[in-house]
Amino acid sequence: RPPEGEEEEAEVGWQEKLFSQFEVDLYLNESACQTPLDWQYHEEIQKLEKAGGRKNCRIFTYTDHDRFTNLEELCQKVTDLDHEVPSYLVERMANVRRRRQDRRPVEASSLKSKIVTWEPSEEFIKNNHVINTPVQTMYIMGDLGPYGKLGHREYENVLCTIKVDGNGVITVKPDFTGTKGAYRIELDGEKREVWEYTIENASAQVQPEEEEREQRVFRDLYGRHRDYLSGLVGSDFEMPLPGTLRLFMNGEIVSAQGYEYDNLYVHFFLELPNQWSSSPFQQLSGVTQTCATKTVGWDNVAYFCYPFTVEMFYTQEDEGVFPYSLPQWPVLYFEVLSLDFWQRYRVEGYGSLVLPASPGVHMLTIPTWRPVELGTVAEMRRFFIGGSPELEDLTYIRIPSTFKGKRLSRFGFRTETTGSVTFRLYCLQQSKAFLENSALRQRMQSVLDRLGGFSQQSSVYNVLEAFQRARRRMQEARESLPQDLINTSASTV
Repeated sequence: RPPEGEEEEAEVGWQEKLFSQFEVDLYLNESACQTPLDWQYHEEIQKLEKAGGRKNCRIFTYTDHDRFTNLEELCQKVTDLDHEVPSYLVERMANVRRRRQDRRPVEASSLKSKIVTWEPSEEFIKNNHVINTPVQTMYIMGDLGPYGKLGHREYENVLCTIKVDGNGVITVKPDFTGTKGAYRIELDGEKREVWEYTIENASAQVQPEEEEREQRVFRDLYGRHRDYLSGLVGSDFEMPLPGTLRLFMNGEIVSAQGYEYDNLYVHFFLELPNQWSSSPFQQLSGVTQTCATKTVGWDNVAYFCYPFTVEMFYTQEDEGVFPYSLPQWPVLYFEVLSLDFWQRYRVEGYGSLVLPASPGVHMLTIPTWRPVELGTVAEMRRFFIGGSPELEDLTYIRIPSTFKGKRLSRFGFRTETTGSVTFRLYCLQQSKAFLENSALRQRMQSVLDRLGGFSQQSSVYNVLEAFQRARRRMQEARESLPQDLINTSASTV
């Protein structure tokens, strides 16, 4: 019977070898020693026996040089199936992986001349078709056999796996316990023993002087690497003129969903307001491919994944008018159409999108509408021969380009809601104003301040819209009340 409360604590260093009872019995026998590593362990165990035996009992380690490490990494399973058969890819990948490899620096000239290897050898493919980062591994093991029966391989259990790759990343699995509870291992034996163990980081704390020296070395290394990268990239960048903002956008029409007919395509164009311009070779319009829809949930979705790139410039003409005029942002107009087997096309919806004023990634879903005609004749014409009411000017989706009045009225124009189109936009902004300090930027009233005014204007519009919605709800609630109650309350006041 084991003693009550059997405990063991061991402090293990990186790649420190602690022998198990099985290894002691194995390597003491000279006939079992074959490799130089076996003979080295044989000598170390003899020294331990002369010094009084090993100090550890159940806790031992397998280092990166041991057979167990290679076999453990080779025999790892993908699933928990007992009779799992390794696939062809697993076998080939097991032969490819190299441990503790020495990477040789590649000369710049040979790198440029051999970007593509047209006739790769089998050894070249085996060594280069995967990212092969050298890894050193160490296992902290536990001999959880019955008391007095140590040294049996079937009772060995992995307590902790430590890996260090060539990039200096240390992986400890399972993690240090810290404030968490101890890890548990249940054995499927006669007594169903339960073992608990904790893992703590016993490394000595770095002294402030050493930490400062290390940070200084890192700063020097990063500085040299930055200079190396700047030498590769160069400094001949085209900077926009002062008071000019360059907007570069990588856009994608992702999908269209919720439309009546199949085989959809999208026609779009970009309208540049005043003070915005683009290069003469820049295409500001495009048409996607025709895409058949598939049923996703309750909607029919057409996935276009149509990419487009736009580069625009905003030029600030008069800085003195900033408090009274805010810059307008480019608008993307689009229409969704359908084309069937008989080459009948129908307008499925119109929509518009104001480009985001902030850089970054934007995922936007824009609802659309289409004009309708009253009566069954128009619907029959749309069904049988195609065609439907269309807009002559696509800017009528938002504010027509020919509109010069103060109030735009669309009373009498009949429409119906259709589906929606999803866009993914990657926006980048470049301006010399980004390099100015805050005081100089405030004094010059640069383009950044005007962009800030644009965001302030949008926030003011949001507040006004919220106020209008609250006012409408109050009016609807007042209309729903009985008239006698309103009159009585009015007379009481």
